Amino acid sequence: MKDLKESMEIITLNEENIDNEHICCAISNKKCVEGYLKKKEWLKQQIKDGYVFKKFNVNHKVFIEYCPSEIGWIPITAPNYMVINCFWVAGQYAGRGYGKRLLEECIKDSEDKEGIVVLTSNKKKPYISDKKFFLKQGFEVCDTASPYFELLVYKNNPNAVNPIFNQCAKENIISNKSGLTVYYSNLCPFTEYYTNTVIKELAKREGIPLEIIKIDNREQVESLPSAFSIYSVFYNGKFITHEILSETKFNKIIENIKKGIY
Repeated sequence: MKDLKESMEIITLNEENIDNEHICCAISNKKCVEGYLKKKEWLKQQIKDGYVFKKFNVNHKVFIEYCPSEIGWIPITAPNYMVINCFWVAGQYAGRGYGKRLLEECIKDSEDKEGIVVLTSNKKKPYISDKKFFLKQGFEVCDTASPYFELLVYKNNPNAVNPIFNQCAKENIISNKSGLTVYYSNLCPFTEYYTNTVIKELAKREGIPLEIIKIDNREQVESLPSAFSIYSVFYNGKFITHEILSETKFNKIIENIKKGIY
């Protein structure tokens, strides 16, 4: 592996190179090919509007995605901020300064903004950026949403108004009080398969009513009942988790339902 001092190339995806560049997630998971391709299609549309996907030139998960808040996919109010949508540095690249270099790219591209916001959680959780990393880089908590989501901000303008979660994301409840409700989008390559194949089959097996709601536009994002627009699971109207449900995780939820925890 190249040393940091060799200044490994950072690639910015665009309409010309996206078909030939991998997008890091789910690249070796054959079950998620459909979701992988749909994420690319989603990216193509977003890139036209100013969305940014940057990655190191390696066949691994070392990338950052961000965009102006006006086209962001988090249910927040953050005028003239940059929003980090996804940020992942994994495996042998973690803890070696690659994440900091990617964040520096975002900071550089945000000089004309009030600052940068990112969704985190009060404790480290799967699929959510690590809060501790951002605190070390000068970010601060500016708002929270039930049950564990936190919004962090890095300000270029100290006098700028703090970004906040939309009220619907804070309330974390939905009108459907019967069975499972799953919200998902194509922001993540894993969601398509685990929502439309795995969860459908498992819910049918358990005889649990299931409603699936696909998030495919920003109007839906603005009114989301969860801070996490990639994937959210509710049971009888109450939020359970943002984690994409494998069969093992689904079975754990069923156990908790039977115990009356939910």
